[in-house]
Amino acid sequence: MSSMKIPPPVAELIGIEIVDAGDGKTTFKLEAEERHSNPMGTIHGGILCDLADAAMGMAFFSTCAEGESFTTLELKINFLRPFWTGTLLAHGWVVQRGKTVGMTECDVVDENDRLIAKATSTVMALRGEAAAGR
Repeated sequence: MSSMKIPPPVAELIGIEIVDAGDGKTTFKLEAEERHSNPMGTIHGGILCDLADAAMGMAFFSTCAEGESFTTLELKINFLRPFWTGTLLAHGWVVQRGKTVGMTECDVVDENDRLIAKATSTVMALRGEAAAGR
């Protein structure tokens, strides 16, 4: 695998923790607090997006070979239920892993396993010079 910084600095900033990762699947955790909220008091959509992106990215990264890295080409998220504070889990997995392009998904759930958000992303594997420094 490439030399990705784990956990990434943005995860430390937001408070995202890795619960489990490997074999194309991950679970990440966030203790959502008032500091993560939008002006209406619910968790900010960008925070949910960061959480899902981290889970999907690590899921794909767990399938990368030595010297290989990746970049996200597209990310989509649906916000399905409001959430204020408490524990969120992001379950990410690789749906399809091609030689160059892959697809990942993520379910963000609360402590009662209710679906808060659903995300998908398209990623591109990088090799050689394209992977250098990533």
